Amino acid sequence: MGRGVKTAVIGGVFAVMVGGAGYGAFNIISAMNDDGGSGSGSGGTTVKTGPPDREEIKEASGKFFAAWEKGQAAEAATYTNNDAAAEPLLTSFGESAHITGVKITPGAANGATIPFTVRAKVSYDGKSKPLTYKSELTVVRGKTTGRALVDWQPSVVHPQLQKGDTLVTGESASPEIEAVDRGGAVLTKEKYPSLGPILDELRAKYGDSAGGTPGIELSIHHEAEDSADTTLLTLAKGRPGKLRTTLSASAQAAAEQAVKKYAESSVVAVKPSTGEVLAVANHREDAFNAAFLGRLAPGSTMKIISAATLIDNGITSMNGPAPCPNEAVWQSQTFHNIKNMPPNEKATLSESFARSCNTAFVKYADEVKVDSLTNEAENRFGLGRDNWKTGIPSFDGSVPASGGPDTAANMIGQGQVQMSPLDMASVTATAMTGRFRQPVIVSPKLDDREIATAQGLSASTVAQLRAMMNRTATSGTASGIMAGLSGSIGAKTGSAEVDGQSKSNSWFTGYRDDIAAAAMTQDGGHGIDAAGPIVAAVLRSGG
Repeated sequence: MGRGVKTAVIGGVFAVMVGGAGYGAFNIISAMNDDGGSGSGSGGTTVKTGPPDREEIKEASGKFFAAWEKGQAAEAATYTNNDAAAEPLLTSFGESAHITGVKITPGAANGATIPFTVRAKVSYDGKSKPLTYKSELTVVRGKTTGRALVDWQPSVVHPQLQKGDTLVTGESASPEIEAVDRGGAVLTKEKYPSLGPILDELRAKYGDSAGGTPGIELSIHHEAEDSADTTLLTLAKGRPGKLRTTLSASAQAAAEQAVKKYAESSVVAVKPSTGEVLAVANHREDAFNAAFLGRLAPGSTMKIISAATLIDNGITSMNGPAPCPNEAVWQSQTFHNIKNMPPNEKATLSESFARSCNTAFVKYADEVKVDSLTNEAENRFGLGRDNWKTGIPSFDGSVPASGGPDTAANMIGQGQVQMSPLDMASVTATAMTGRFRQPVIVSPKLDDREIATAQGLSASTVAQLRAMMNRTATSGTASGIMAGLSGSIGAKTGSAEVDGQSKSNSWFTGYRDDIAAAAMTQDGGHGIDAAGPIVAAVLRSGG
């Protein structure tokens, strides 16, 4: 927002967001007041227990709504279980956000939860527009007073608010942009909803240099310094500046449709010959850009890097031995293969790769130095150095030099290895071409940023990786998913077990001619169950 615009930290809570749901956690320091503020003392009377009844729910929510409508922030906060956190946000709703004429219409209660519709007006600097949205609240029993109180969450005030956010109206922090794809087609969040957060990030970074002028907006300002504002309502449009991206409208459309079929899914496609990002899509409840920023174990898709490590260190080769027993023990930890995989003590690396045999890779942990996998990832695949400059915030992977059981676990994409779909799409692109080309979503010439470099792979290693990935795609674990795709193809399936999940995370990466893609679906099962169909759909688009 422009200078001079008031802001209020939501709920008086300072939060550090490490990632989206399932990727990180909030570190919250807050003086929580479970029973609201003034008037919450019990005075020695009997304290009620148990869930609030229907009348209590109606009364508590009704008083909260009435005070909120009147702009009585302090009064409304006393009807919550955390008035110290609620009052600043409710105050900012009318002050820094300039929202007036509030009318709240409750819907039918679902137990203790009440949906409601807010209708109001936002006015600033002579500009005014109506505002309408839906949210919900839940009434709970105060732990010490027994009062029926609104369970305080920033999302009560607006469903897109999270802890640490601020709500402001004023001149936008940066001018609007008209983002276009590699062929000049306009990319909007209305046509490509998954691009919403990405376009916000591009606007925040390049809006000032793209030649536009700022407008007047109601926005959510996120606490994290590298997070772009989220526009909720535009009171007066600015003049957008044109920003050319590397995206492909056709690949983006395919990616958007593909992730819609699977909850908590993300996909990235890149052009191996250039490193340009062709598509990025997420289907997540939290709107987190897991495609670029996710940090999860990649499962057996990691075997692309592990196989390269074995080859480059002269341990074995595509046609060399890689026995696949039922189980393998490394430093007292026992590793198994997927259920019903028949053992093959005479398997080659190519066969064990195509079948995704865990034990074949674990058995070689004795011959791999603690830092061999790390060096391969960093020096040849460009991962894990925290130096990618894609144009928006991104994570470039982590392959730590882990001793103990994690030495073997890292080889099969578990242990301490962390990747995003962007990282694995880049890994596949490097395996295809032998050259590491750091992914970019806007040209580095736009802002003269220095992109990352790495040694890359030898022609021999590339030939072996491509042959093994092609075998996986044509007769191995990925054959069913890749069937029908013409041209030069290859793939690798993966699944990663996560504590507390009933199913593993589904991973899949593949290439077709000059497009490489990788996808991840949390709690999605095996690689072919969810991530595979997503990648195949994007590869079919042709980029």
